Amino acid sequence: MKLEAIVNQPVVNTERFVLRPLRRSDQGLIDMYAGLEEVARMTTSIPHPLPPGATDAFILRAQAEDRVEDVWAIDGSQEGQPEVMGLVSLTRVDQGQAEIGYWIGPGFWNTGLASEAVRALIAANPLESTTVFASVFQDNPASARVLTNCGFQYLGDAESFSVSRDANVPTWTYSLKLD
Repeated sequence: MKLEAIVNQPVVNTERFVLRPLRRSDQGLIDMYAGLEEVARMTTSIPHPLPPGATDAFILRAQAEDRVEDVWAIDGSQEGQPEVMGLVSLTRVDQGQAEIGYWIGPGFWNTGLASEAVRALIAANPLESTTVFASVFQDNPASARVLTNCGFQYLGDAESFSVSRDANVPTWTYSLKLD
């Protein structure tokens, strides 16, 4: 029996959901959503098809004491929704700087869930960041709208490697000053 890791990461409450550290019991729903090509294609790091054990390893990394990325489940169970509707994360990139990332299960697209999760995490500012960066693939304008709706400013174009596409993909890069 594996015990649940206690992750030094705050819980953030919103009206519709709770942002909470990942639990091992999240594996099934994360597997279900991350295993979908339409989700994996919009991320840099999720492979498609999703190999066995990938989600388990991801959860263990998210629970590690020495992690550089904090990951929160968007948990709607208190409102009768699934325990995982998507994920949002902050990766430490430098002193006072973090990069935010997120994905939402397709059944919750176009519901404002991503914008609410990003806003809540920015407001909580658990890493005490002064600047938060983000980048989205240029063929994902909905994710770009999430960022601009949350006050992020466009910085420029770049490209990032997508594991599921096995290719470099053009991106838009954004930043948000918090100081």
